[in-house]
Amino acid sequence: MSLLNQLIAAVFAVLIGLVSGTLYIMSDSSKEMLIHQLESHGQDTATHLGLYLAPYIAAEDKAAIETTVNAIFDSGFYQKIEITNSTGDTLFVSTNTSIAPESVPKWFLTLVQFTPPSMEREISYQWRKVGKVSVQSRAGYAYEQLWKGTEKTLIWFISLSLIAVFSLSYLLRRILRPLKGVAEQATALSERKYIEQKHIPKTVELKLVVEAMNRMVQRVQRMFDEQARHIEELRKTAYLDNLTGLANQRSTHAQLCDWLDYRKEFGHGTCIYLHIPNLQALNDTQGEEAANNFLKYAAKQLADLSAQYQPAIIGRLSGSDFLALIPESNEEIVKREVSKLNESLITLANFEKISPNELATHIAIIQTDLNTSAAQLLSEARLLIKQAIAEKRDIQYPVEFTGSKITSTSWQEHVASAINNKQVFLQFQKVISTHDEQPLQHELLARILNRDNNPCSAAEFIQVVKELGLIDALDKAVLERAIEYLTHNTTCPPLTVNLSQQAIQTDDFEKWIKSQLSKHNLRGRLNIEINETAILNDINNIVTFRDLLKQNGIGFGVDNFGIHPSGFSYLYAVQPDYIKIDGSLCQEIDQSDEDCFFIRSLITAAHSLGIKTYAERIERKSQAERLKQLNIDGTQGFLHGKPEALV
Repeated sequence: MSLLNQLIAAVFAVLIGLVSGTLYIMSDSSKEMLIHQLESHGQDTATHLGLYLAPYIAAEDKAAIETTVNAIFDSGFYQKIEITNSTGDTLFVSTNTSIAPESVPKWFLTLVQFTPPSMEREISYQWRKVGKVSVQSRAGYAYEQLWKGTEKTLIWFISLSLIAVFSLSYLLRRILRPLKGVAEQATALSERKYIEQKHIPKTVELKLVVEAMNRMVQRVQRMFDEQARHIEELRKTAYLDNLTGLANQRSTHAQLCDWLDYRKEFGHGTCIYLHIPNLQALNDTQGEEAANNFLKYAAKQLADLSAQYQPAIIGRLSGSDFLALIPESNEEIVKREVSKLNESLITLANFEKISPNELATHIAIIQTDLNTSAAQLLSEARLLIKQAIAEKRDIQYPVEFTGSKITSTSWQEHVASAINNKQVFLQFQKVISTHDEQPLQHELLARILNRDNNPCSAAEFIQVVKELGLIDALDKAVLERAIEYLTHNTTCPPLTVNLSQQAIQTDDFEKWIKSQLSKHNLRGRLNIEINETAILNDINNIVTFRDLLKQNGIGFGVDNFGIHPSGFSYLYAVQPDYIKIDGSLCQEIDQSDEDCFFIRSLITAAHSLGIKTYAERIERKSQAERLKQLNIDGTQGFLHGKPEALV
């Protein structure tokens, strides 16, 4: 029961006690008064009867006595009238067995008992004693009068009590409204939300409580903000280029290795390698500020180009070299985008009069496929840059760049047919707890069968799915298969499904998933993951989607956490159940103190918000041991086995 209801109940109980006591005192006083009235009434009747019946009693005329007594007794105000002679013999007696009228409740008769006194009067006639008259008034009159008074009092009490309760409830709610705000603050704080009460009550005690709570909220928020800023500064120092804000050489190389060597899911794509020759000469002739502005402009143009494609890797490999890897292999599109990039750089170079006698930049284009490694990619890029410098070309395309890697129509039709018919083959990879080495969840990996009826990796079909606009259909198919599996396997660990930003942005997706969740009880058995970049690109929709999942007991996680340049202050709004630290940050965790310190800071910040932390793509036992020392909650990767079929 809430404090407000307890106070109202307490006040109401006091009122009941007060009124009950008042009723008792009033009833007792009324009872005494009524008894006195009955005594007076009985005495008066006995006196009048004695005076009137004296000669008849002396003569012992029973008929006259009976007639007279019955005339009085029939009025109903008497319980008993008895006439006796001088020797004590009864001449006539009349009694009434009815105690109280039917209008008086029986419980009231039991609660309040009247015993009217019997009043006597000695009768004398001609100076001698001839008998005695005994009169006992009937209690029904007293009961009736007392009940009417009590009933009227109760009606007024109930009416006034209801008015008092409503009035008191309103006043107490108004007075204690700040306490409700404090409770909301405490609840919000437990959910990692920071709310301050703007209205400060005038009541001294409540004012102190509200101000203390506001200070605590401010302090907690300030602590996390400072911690977040500290980690963000550390991340910028360790993984970002100070001048351009792009990933530095170490971070870029780690992401390339993660995508191309470990995941092997990037598939066909294009690497754009940008080289600025004679950077030192540019500094000497144009000045450091002009050179830096040109570098920042080149980085921004390359970043804008990459932002059109996801997933993409972009970074600065050295002072004069930039790289962008995008999932696009169409010859016409690539040439068009690269030409626009080159023209924008030439325009700026001409405007700033940079290197008027030679090219300001060289761009090399390298195509990737399922077998391209990070080392191979960088080697080919640097060779093409050397050729471009030697041949004085601004753009150097590979010899085999003929458009042959454009997806065939037959493969597109095969992929579309598999998705539309929901012929999706699922594998899973375990997330293992670092505390008891038990599986925390099974992350699902979507696969389809190729034309030889063998499972193919996501890299072989995911780009086709995106080109055909079937990404939301794929996500729905995977979710349906996961839900179907969970309905028949009630003891398996929770299943985790990765959703794309395109699916969540689809108009009917929210309605569809509501329908799916309403049909099955999946509380604690299903998790939804979304890529960090997708969350930051559409945070408002993600927050709404997160609330929907929370209402249905579905877990929510952030995938590839920690590599987006926007930082992670969005955790306040999204409030995920867990995060998965990107594998590129964990590759050298067992060898790099810098990585170790950064990951420790991420784990501490997440835990301070009640968010669990998992690490992706762990291959070595030494990585898992170091992460365990950092108090991570779970690890995922080939260390715990290759993906298995979900059957």
